Amino acid sequence: MLRESHSIKHPEKSIRRWFSDDFFDLIVWMDHHGSINGFQLCYDKQGNERAFTWTGKNGYSHERVDNGEMNPSKNLTPILIPDGIGPAEEIVDLFLAKSKLIDAPIRSFVNDKLREYKCLAAK
Repeated sequence: MLRESHSIKHPEKSIRRWFSDDFFDLIVWMDHHGSINGFQLCYDKQGNERAFTWTGKNGYSHERVDNGEMNPSKNLTPILIPDGIGPAEEIVDLFLAKSKLIDAPIRSFVNDKLREYKCLAAK
């Protein structure tokens, strides 16, 4: 079940809230009034980690997380690599099941955007 792990509030800037469980990481960016500017939903963290991202400025993207080198003495910072259209339908259902403890406005917003992406991806 997704639970808030931490949030960062900048007095005159944005707020970042981070929710996490064993499968998902959800990072939500908000303005100081509480309006959502964007979010990133990372999934399959233990397997082939990927991320859906939405921002008001850039719209939707789906990426694969490249964890860098597998050598522990020279591991590079993970980066996002474009990964085509993601499995939105599976992720929407799983997100709804695992996000019951998230504030209703955030949960609804992310769910709506994932469903919108699912419709766009089906075209």
